Amino acid sequence: MSARAKWTLAGIAAGSGLAALLGAGSSALAAYFARRVITPTAREANQEILAVVRGDDGLQVILAANEDTTCHGTFSLFFDGGAGHARVGRIVSYSPAERTVQREVQEVYSGDLAAARRGWWSGAVYASPASLGLAAEDIEIEVDGGRAPAWLVRANPGSTARVWAVMVHGRGATRLECLRAVPLARSLGMDSLLVSYRNDGLAPAAPDGRYGLGSTEWRDVEAAIGFALEQGAEEVVLFGWSMGGAICLQTADLSRYRHRIRAMVLDAPVIDWVNVLAHHARLNRIPYAVGRYGQLMLGHSLGRRLTGLAAPVDLRVMDWDTRAVELRTPTLVIHSVDDEYVPYGPSASLAERNPEMVTFEPFRKARHTKEWNVDPEKWGRLVRSWLEPRLTPLAPQLTGSR
Repeated sequence: MSARAKWTLAGIAAGSGLAALLGAGSSALAAYFARRVITPTAREANQEILAVVRGDDGLQVILAANEDTTCHGTFSLFFDGGAGHARVGRIVSYSPAERTVQREVQEVYSGDLAAARRGWWSGAVYASPASLGLAAEDIEIEVDGGRAPAWLVRANPGSTARVWAVMVHGRGATRLECLRAVPLARSLGMDSLLVSYRNDGLAPAAPDGRYGLGSTEWRDVEAAIGFALEQGAEEVVLFGWSMGGAICLQTADLSRYRHRIRAMVLDAPVIDWVNVLAHHARLNRIPYAVGRYGQLMLGHSLGRRLTGLAAPVDLRVMDWDTRAVELRTPTLVIHSVDDEYVPYGPSASLAERNPEMVTFEPFRKARHTKEWNVDPEKWGRLVRSWLEPRLTPLAPQLTGSR
């Protein structure tokens, strides 16, 4: 076990002592930090929209320039509390002095972009399967607490594929995030099931209203796999983005259907939550001891009073950097080296520690979960070349004595 993961929660015995050492203010900060990690919140409209103009090539939008809006590629701009949605393409002009960037607007799916003043940037570039010209079945999957909506996109309408792609979005996102991968899955002959899970705004909320960071959400993905098998699928490939990657890893580890998971394709996955939480503590200038105490609160039953969790979240169990050799599902990991939200180091380390099962493909200048957006051809080429041979039916096992 790595040193950073050795939290003997003799710890919280140290808990009261550590709290006293930190002081009331630091303890409150640690509790706030812990709650922020596991509490679903509305997306913050932190992107300034300066103007919308009609250029020679069509509609264009002028935005405050930042690391997101100056990335080359195709993205989305959500506005009006999420009711408005526009797909944004190439950079027309960029003024570092004025800190503005002008980009083409490829399509406005909904809302009045000209009236918008703030919004948020996203890699979820399509508004629905219909935006891709694809027919989808609206289905519901039985999960804990009710029914979770999902989209089912068939590779061949009227028939059921042998292998299904079960796609799992990230924290704070929705199944829209997964649409980017559907055309590739269809071209490989897979039906695509784009799922929702507890606390994502579509599926039933968990009783405690808190994220389990993968430790609880995997049960909803297991239910989705069960649905696929009931419909005639024989195997599945899990696709996961960000926290969705952590959920997929837990599913492959714990699900009763784990032997039906042929492979996983993980985009900017959380491999080690301790690493991610330490990174965010640094970003928010939270002292190391305070950040560590926040992690301790998440993992111990006594912390539930402060976090609101129904049960502790065992971050050690979800440390796949440490558990690398235990991963027995072929896995492709795609991760940008400049990811500002989930550091890529554990993804690279996982492949180094378990090269038999894990392939790591780095991107650059893609930030978090936007590898497809900056270079869809490369993303598709990598996934296809890795996944296609793994979809070949396994040869039947020979029986009998020699």
